[in-house]
Amino acid sequence: MSSTARLVLRAPEQADLERVFALYADPLVWGPDPLSRHEDPAQTERMIGNWRAAWDRDGLGMWTAWHGDEFVGIGGCFVRYGVAWNLGFRLRPRCWGRGYAQEISAAAIGAAREHRPELPVTAYLLEGNEQSTRAVERTGLRQVWRGPDAGNPDPAAIRLVYADQPVSPTVLTALTER
Repeated sequence: MSSTARLVLRAPEQADLERVFALYADPLVWGPDPLSRHEDPAQTERMIGNWRAAWDRDGLGMWTAWHGDEFVGIGGCFVRYGVAWNLGFRLRPRCWGRGYAQEISAAAIGAAREHRPELPVTAYLLEGNEQSTRAVERTGLRQVWRGPDAGNPDPAAIRLVYADQPVSPTVLTALTER
């Protein structure tokens, strides 16, 4: 468990399934990235299992974020493909614009640097998701790559990779060709 000035951050639990599914099924949340939207709670259950495995493997992963008893969303860092920390966050629409993404991101980046400082901290997002782009840029990460989104059925989809440091071609290949 961790905390920020306003939030309690904790590893996800099975009891969070309903709330996390509602977040991942919300079309407002997933408008810029509809392929990531969940239509079945089983998808969310598998994802939470993967997050828990990341905690066991890496000592850090995605958190659920809480303001008092209110579920704010999810966020944190996990090791992506063994080559970089991946920063991510998703907030309930009613929690947008309050600075929560910045609080979660700052805590996640600090924890990632503490756990495995040799790995770059990256963020992986689709071009056109202006809200997430602004939030990631406010963390201090800078764009290091722009190109086609591998595996996306939309051939026009463009993936952006941001990082806290220069990223080797090997790391970029691992992050962008799957």
